[in-house]
Amino acid sequence: MWYMTNKISAFFISLALLVNQGVMMSHGKQDWPSDTEIVAEAGIVIDMDSGTVLFGKQIHIPLPPASIAKLLTALVVAEHCSMDEMVTFSHDAVYNMEPGSGNKLSLEEGDQISVEDCLHLLLLLSSNQCANALAEHVAGSREAFVEMMNQKIAEIGCSESHFANPSGLNDENQYVSAYDMAFIAAEAFRNETVLRVSSTRRYRVGSTINNPEGANISMEHRILMAENSGSEFYCEGALAGKTGYTSIAGNTLVTYARRGDRNLISVILRGSQPQYYIDGKTILNFGFASFKNESIENQETFMREREEVEIEGTAYPMSRLRLDEAVVTLPADAEFADAERTLRTELPAGHPEGAVAMLEYTYNERKIGSAYIYDMELEAELAARATGEAEETTGDIKNDDAEMGDQNASGPESVREQENNSFSRGEGNFSLKPEYIVVLAAVLACAGAVTFWTVRKKRQEKL
Repeated sequence: MWYMTNKISAFFISLALLVNQGVMMSHGKQDWPSDTEIVAEAGIVIDMDSGTVLFGKQIHIPLPPASIAKLLTALVVAEHCSMDEMVTFSHDAVYNMEPGSGNKLSLEEGDQISVEDCLHLLLLLSSNQCANALAEHVAGSREAFVEMMNQKIAEIGCSESHFANPSGLNDENQYVSAYDMAFIAAEAFRNETVLRVSSTRRYRVGSTINNPEGANISMEHRILMAENSGSEFYCEGALAGKTGYTSIAGNTLVTYARRGDRNLISVILRGSQPQYYIDGKTILNFGFASFKNESIENQETFMREREEVEIEGTAYPMSRLRLDEAVVTLPADAEFADAERTLRTELPAGHPEGAVAMLEYTYNERKIGSAYIYDMELEAELAARATGEAEETTGDIKNDDAEMGDQNASGPESVREQENNSFSRGEGNFSLKPEYIVVLAAVLACAGAVTFWTVRKKRQEKL
């Protein structure tokens, strides 16, 4: 009996130890936070700096974007235009669009509006006419501009989306995933012009045909307009964004918020009014409360653990390498040491010049960030080459200016001499050397003498 009692006691003690060990292990690396939800069909919140997906629902399902597509339109325009350029509105830009799509400022064919004003009308008032006019201004046609849009998202790395017009209006060939749209928005907000315009709450537009005195417009995004913390739409740090709606897309929303040194972007697809604002706010608050960013450069030991590393067959001393300034995003209670690190020597397309490898980080198989490793000697070489090319270009310009200066340096007399010694035929200037001038003078003199004697002889015959 005593023996059996000891056996049972030992069993329960062992079981308790195993359970306790399991609890300790789970506390050592907690699960990814997931205690939030949205009503919309699809949505996502990402950390803009690390690219980490903090929360997602149906994030890879293609859905119509509606007017949040205008963020991409604004980005392409900002990359190809000066803000003071004037945009002329064609008949097609104003009238060739889906019936019932609206014209909130009564823009008209023949209107001439600056790119600056057009972008504010595009992002604050969601003007479809401005989307069309800007597309024509940049690319010559909407079709050509759409090609630029799709080329841009390919550069960003989006493979689940396709655009068919610059306004976001319904088209069976126009769709985005929440995942792609988050990274499109991140790229747009990295552009200073797009960020400035899309964070403007109120703006005054200049004169138009139907608004000769100009017009005041306001942002339609209710989270951005909520200044009272008691409002159901208020979200601390909300900075910029875009709304969208069509009968097919439902309500769509992009919101960018910043708190301290953290930057988050939320996307809501196929939501409903006004719940889609609550959805966007909810996942932003979740992202800020449940996660943190850690500096890779400050905490990573990879560069200090070894004297050299082999990359693609080349041994690099660590003194020659530097680590990118980047972050990983972790659950709030996790540690940097909980992240799993992988050295990647095959770099993605479009990687920065001077980069030779990349450290990639995961947490429970989720990507949470990456940092490029740079070859400082290669960077110096590239910088020297760029400086040399710039100096060579500057030198060529100076030489051209010097040659022009030499031609004009002799003053009016020299200019008159050049004019007397040259003549123009079409677009070319032909200079005559002194010996040619002597020969030409002799020929002209002979011709004159012959003419004189011929005329004199004819007069004598008449007499």
